[in-house]
Amino acid sequence: MLELIKQFYDKNIASAGPTGAAVSERAVQIATAALLVEMMRIDDAIKDEERDVIIQSICERFTLSAEEAKGVIAMAEEQVKQATDDYQFTSLINKAFNLEQKTQVIESLWRVAFADHQLDKYEEYLVRKLAELLYVPHSAFIAAKNRARRS
Repeated sequence: MLELIKQFYDKNIASAGPTGAAVSERAVQIATAALLVEMMRIDDAIKDEERDVIIQSICERFTLSAEEAKGVIAMAEEQVKQATDDYQFTSLINKAFNLEQKTQVIESLWRVAFADHQLDKYEEYLVRKLAELLYVPHSAFIAAKNRARRS
């Protein structure tokens, strides 16, 4: 398991190098989907509404078809099972996305959390933690929460 995580890191993070060269689009797609999958799984109740929001979010964010998004999500689910923490995902997103794009990821996380109409304390904790790891300011975090709640 540790070898698989190291391979993911070497392929997707270390390959960006110290100069901050762009990471691959697929790696960013998988990293984003992985955070959304974690949100879906955090309350131990995976619901169809949450999965639908993840598919929609990945389709919109990366201009993918539903089938392509499902493939990305399947890869992300495998990465989440093997991950020991969220750093491998958030570091990729931090390298590839600007503040506005990272705020959109936070909004997508809130949308997954609100999909079942029950905000669990673990869901709120996870969004807060990921917002900190993505360096999203508190004001943007709250604005994303309010937009997601209204949608």
